Amino acid sequence: QLQLLESGGGLVQPGGSLKLSCAASGIRSPIYVMGWYRQAPGKERDLVAIVIRDGTIKYGASWKGRFTVSRLEETNEVHLNINSLTDEDTAVYYCYAENYGLDYWGNGTLVTVSP
Repeated sequence: QLQLLESGGGLVQPGGSLKLSCAASGIRSPIYVMGWYRQAPGKERDLVAIVIRDGTIKYGASWKGRFTVSRLEETNEVHLNINSLTDEDTAVYYCYAENYGLDYWGNGTLVTVSP
């Protein structure tokens, strides 16, 4: 059973940087799609970005120029770097994967941007 585990969330001051990581377990072959969604307080879950196995990146409404998404196909990891954090980045960030038509979600990691 494919499982996703996020790490790297926490309390960050405005202007700071953060790296979120997600590692998949329960599978050895490269996953078709991995990426990130986020859900801000009181809002719906939105796509940040997903990386397809061929390297194509699809960006969502939550994508900002301050973000960088990267994927390690051989280890089934995906990372999200966020620079110049603002309070609008406060959200639960969810790791997402799609493989053979099935969707998988991590439990989420909370990022709180506050002085």
